[in-house]
Amino acid sequence: MPTKLPMGETVGMALSTLRSNRLRSLLTMLGIVIGNASVITLVGVGRGAQNLAEGQLSNLGANVLFVVPGNNDTRRQGIDFPKNLVLEDALAIGEQVPSVKRVAPQITLSEVVQAGGLSSSTSISGVTPEFLPVRQFEIAQGRFFTASDLNGARNVAVVGPDLGTKMFPGKAPVGRQLRIRNQLFEVIGVLEPKGAVFGQNQDENAYVPLSTMVSKLSGRDPTYGVSLNFISVEARDEQSTGAASFQITNLLRQRHRILREDDFAVRSQKDALTIVSTITGGLTLMLAAIGAVSLLVGGIGIMNIMLVSVSERTEEIGLRKALGARSGDVLLQFLVESLVLASLGGVIGSAVGIGTVAVVGALTPLPATIGAATVLVTVGLSGSIGLFFGVVPARRAARLDPIVALRSL
Repeated sequence: MPTKLPMGETVGMALSTLRSNRLRSLLTMLGIVIGNASVITLVGVGRGAQNLAEGQLSNLGANVLFVVPGNNDTRRQGIDFPKNLVLEDALAIGEQVPSVKRVAPQITLSEVVQAGGLSSSTSISGVTPEFLPVRQFEIAQGRFFTASDLNGARNVAVVGPDLGTKMFPGKAPVGRQLRIRNQLFEVIGVLEPKGAVFGQNQDENAYVPLSTMVSKLSGRDPTYGVSLNFISVEARDEQSTGAASFQITNLLRQRHRILREDDFAVRSQKDALTIVSTITGGLTLMLAAIGAVSLLVGGIGIMNIMLVSVSERTEEIGLRKALGARSGDVLLQFLVESLVLASLGGVIGSAVGIGTVAVVGALTPLPATIGAATVLVTVGLSGSIGLFFGVVPARRAARLDPIVALRSL
């Protein structure tokens, strides 16, 4: 009765066969390498996008709410927002909502600013002194607006660091003049870098007192008065945001005399994080699925090559079985060959993927990262694919009749 070959001898024979066909083995592994590298790279990039979005949103503050004109339906449809969110609404929120600590109304316009022979199109926001603590901005040079600047509607401006560098290269912006439309503004401060939110670089913005914005730039709406783009609201703490949102909604419904659909929306950082996490999570899964298709193609390539190998090695298989090798030994040898090809390809592909993720993280603003668990799962999946797609060739080899196989000798 044929005896079972030791596992070490079976593995050695499989490795020897792969070494004797180096080019074929390398080309077979290439599909798994590309598949593994694709999965890890795409998942890493997807997670980087998620981390970037969450990092930008965290700059908004965990206890900050945003009141914007127009409800969710009108904003999704791109309809022009109503102008009925006014300065009096912001004052009422600050006075009548007990869960609110500070309120910062804001009007934003896109304007061309000039300084000397330089000009730049940027976002100009009219704000109050409360803007700084509510939005968690900090001053790097100079100062921010005071109540006297607001009450006197003075022509003063605070600029983001990127705008300051662009308009006054090699010079300190504080004390210099900026021209907005036909008005000259004195730069009294420069903000600390804040980064981008929703694709907009906040470091290129300029800020003027709200009263100056109304009297000299935006003007008043003949129907509503001082119409705002949005209102930033700081709740007393993170636990108070839910109560503050509820109270603000009820107050504005009363002020706007709303009976059916709201003409405003109250949003929080948590709402934005939930939306962004859902979108980026779906994007990451889609990218992983695309990479998995590449991995599947690599597995099919292994099965194809192993079937060809079985056909080419018919005499060898017949001779081994005639000399006493069991069908299980032949089956195991071909399974080991498939497993080695897939696993080695998975390790190489993972290394390539990790390197690509590191390069993306180093050379782009995207904080691309990949976890050890993802790498281990991907390598394990590669080995599983090798076993799965190696079963059919291995079973075909094991079932060969030694007499039929030896006829061609």
